[in-house]
Amino acid sequence: MTDPRTTRPPAVSTGEGTPSVEAFGYHQELKRSLSFTDLLVYGLVFMVPIAPFGIFGSVFQASGGMIALAYAVGGLAMAFTAASYSQMSRAFPMAGSVYTYAGRGIAQPVGFIAGWMILLDYVLVPGLLYLIAGVAMHSIVTSVPVWVWLVGFVVLNTVVNYLGIEFTARVNKLMLIGELVVLAVFLVVAVIALANGKGNGLGALTPLYNSDTFSLSLVFGAVSIAVLSFLGFDGISTLAEENRESARSIGKSMIAALALAGTLFIVQTWLAALLVPDPQAIISDGDAAGTSFYDAAEAASGHWLYVLTAVATAIAWGFANSLVAQAATSRLLFAMARDRQLPSFLAKVHPTRRVPVNATFLVAVVSLVLGLYMNSRDDGISLLSTLVNFGALTAFLLLHIAVVVHFVVRQKSRDWWHHLLVPVIGFAILFYVIINAKVAAQRLGFVWLAIGLALLVFLVVTGREPELAEEAR
Repeated sequence: MTDPRTTRPPAVSTGEGTPSVEAFGYHQELKRSLSFTDLLVYGLVFMVPIAPFGIFGSVFQASGGMIALAYAVGGLAMAFTAASYSQMSRAFPMAGSVYTYAGRGIAQPVGFIAGWMILLDYVLVPGLLYLIAGVAMHSIVTSVPVWVWLVGFVVLNTVVNYLGIEFTARVNKLMLIGELVVLAVFLVVAVIALANGKGNGLGALTPLYNSDTFSLSLVFGAVSIAVLSFLGFDGISTLAEENRESARSIGKSMIAALALAGTLFIVQTWLAALLVPDPQAIISDGDAAGTSFYDAAEAASGHWLYVLTAVATAIAWGFANSLVAQAATSRLLFAMARDRQLPSFLAKVHPTRRVPVNATFLVAVVSLVLGLYMNSRDDGISLLSTLVNFGALTAFLLLHIAVVVHFVVRQKSRDWWHHLLVPVIGFAILFYVIINAKVAAQRLGFVWLAIGLALLVFLVVTGREPELAEEAR
């Protein structure tokens, strides 16, 4: 059997002078069928346009009520990261996301560590989403236990992903339309309610800035939670080998998805902050039940809007978002297994459906076990959330370094804005966010990093050190 790490086919292009996957010593195994629109929809669904519905109370409390500011700063931080992703996706148009970019942009061992840290995000995210959705549905239909909802969501999404990326893309579009309709209903009703004098009496600009409580550490601490809503735009890069257009489409779709989602996040949280019945109680005591946003919806127009937003959250998190999260995770596992950094069976591609079938099934099993276990813990959702964010942000730091090393150091680029200033600013913002994150997240995140370093040493000692396929000459 041909070894993809030693094969050197002629370099070909995906358009606009961008090399294809064959130019880097791999075979094109995944099916190229996704357009720019498909990628944009994928990113939006992964981020979930109504994501703040589920974590509104946590971010509101952490930000001292300045939730719109927290989302604005989070969007800015992710914008710099998206710009770096855009540059690397054009240089290396392959599956694997930051694992590929750090590995080829800096060094193979660094790529392994980047992939290991982003795994903390990708592998845990589906389980987190299924758990949140199960809890949400149980709060509405109490006769059905959380674990039943969790199992149902896992099975449904696994079947859809198994049927192929094209089918997944069609389902994504339907889910996105449904989320946007619910969000539009809330926005219209909220604006009318505020115009008619409803609300909690807060000043119109208070969700953006409150001089009585503002501090950088407070805001960035809230950003460390709010970025959970933005995670997903980077998942677009995992579909690089299924993109049928120019590699530029990957970067463009990331930036477009981030801009659209960020705007929606700021607007919906701003309005909800002005409607939530008792904002001071949330700041003081938190939102243990996770219903603050739904309470704001009810205050705007009655219980029907409470139910609508709660059900929409459950479906968006448990089906739409977890569907694309499972797809992205399976592509990352596929890419690392192809480079012998994970067991080779994860690199198996279905002969007709052209999807990484074993990786898809493994993600389903891990998500199910993780979701069931975390459901038995009182702090399951908060623990998973902090771990997911730490893993993603740490990997993003390595991404920014990779841009500078690859373009400025190796390629001698003089595009100082894209290849030096953007990654440096992005790195600085994310580093400050990590510093202000919860201590528990930092500790568990560094434990995961230590395990990754130990595994890297094991791979080197046993002769399986990171070795990416060579570029065709």
